[in-house]
Amino acid sequence: MAVGLSQPASLAPVGGVQLAATHGGIKKDAIDDLLVVALAPDTVVAGVFTTNAYCAAPVTIARDHLAGGSIRALLINSGNANAGTGREGHRDAMALCEACADQLGISAQQVLPFSTGVIGLRLPVDAVAQGIVSAGKALTENAWLPAAHAIMTTDTLPKALSRELVINDQEVTITGISKGSGMIHPNMATMLAFVATDALVDQSALERVTRNIADQTFNCITVDGDTSTNDAFITMATGVVSNTVLNEAHPQWQIFVDALLEVSHHLATAIIRDGEGATKFVEIEVFDGESYDACREVALTVAHSPLVKTAFFAGDPNLGRILAAIGRSRISALDISRVSLTLNDLPVVVNGEPSTEYEEQKAVQIMAEEAFKISIGLGRGTEKACVWTTDLSYDYVKINAEYRS
Repeated sequence: MAVGLSQPASLAPVGGVQLAATHGGIKKDAIDDLLVVALAPDTVVAGVFTTNAYCAAPVTIARDHLAGGSIRALLINSGNANAGTGREGHRDAMALCEACADQLGISAQQVLPFSTGVIGLRLPVDAVAQGIVSAGKALTENAWLPAAHAIMTTDTLPKALSRELVINDQEVTITGISKGSGMIHPNMATMLAFVATDALVDQSALERVTRNIADQTFNCITVDGDTSTNDAFITMATGVVSNTVLNEAHPQWQIFVDALLEVSHHLATAIIRDGEGATKFVEIEVFDGESYDACREVALTVAHSPLVKTAFFAGDPNLGRILAAIGRSRISALDISRVSLTLNDLPVVVNGEPSTEYEEQKAVQIMAEEAFKISIGLGRGTEKACVWTTDLSYDYVKINAEYRS
């Protein structure tokens, strides 16, 4: 059951984006597992992809096509990752790009393919190609929620958000969807995220802000420490709202960036709230570090510790496990006499010493909540970083043990 997460009631259409979800012959019981997204001419697209060296065929192709210029469509399937499939998997992905291009009257190089699901199996190309034909005939601006459903794998709920804002006295829409529940780890957490806007945005500016937002959101979530072969975060700006080109020099640029960050933050943290078997949503903030990277390293060391995560699940304030994780994090010359640890607003450690204000019963009450925050001060500088994670429950093991059965 997702922690503090519910299905979105409605999503706003984005001018210049049409979508259709259908069954492409991958999942059982005729569940939607295929999504086609058609983009208006001159749409600007940016992306961030997995750092896993064993990346899937669609990742390789999407990177190449994105570097090549004009993008007019996304082709997304769930239930099969098309990863670990070698040259045949690459040919399969290209064949489906060609099928999508034929249906939409564009070139195959203008299609970005994405897959998520079981690794090591080939796609049923003929069935997916038939699904592409069906989807191509059903494109509409009002299919964002079915789209969010179609990209799900072990997710229990669709993840999506819309925001509307005013730029140059014109209404601009941002709508995004994401999927992910397990195999979630920074450096592109098996997650996919797609965010579209009808604003007119400069290509280079969109690329920069996409990377920056990924670092603040999707690269700050972790369920199990496994970086997927298929991760991608894609932003699209169709430009059909006729306003001045948005870039860092535009006086309302920050308004746009803040809205894009809000949508992306929601999509990223929704993945954690729906983490496989999760019963707790935990924010880990590390502050007063000498660098962002050092703070992030400490936060991730804590977030990845199985001992810490199982204590979260039990609601057990065995907080020495957190101190042990801080102590083994890969930062140099940690001075434990400067370290502080707080659970919500309950001081646990102050300047390396047990806090006189700490009460275990209060800690038990805090950790019984479905969401809480751990704050760690390093006393080494002024930088900070946040990571969002889950507990590690019996159901996580059960879900992944039975994933292919």
